[in-house]
Amino acid sequence: MSTVAQMKCACESCLCVVSTDKAVQKDGKFYCCEACANGHPDGSGCGHTGCECHA
Repeated sequence: MSTVAQMKCACESCLCVVSTDKAVQKDGKFYCCEACANGHPDGSGCGHTGCECHA
């Protein structure tokens, strides 16, 4: 049986909370999506409702 842990996306300006089993992992950190994990190279946000991250 696995424990589902939830944590805030590692992107500083992102408000999303992700479960560690579904998160995008990069450098030991958990992100809600590829855009956050890659540092928003094209300036776009994560696209999740109510979240304005893009930095």
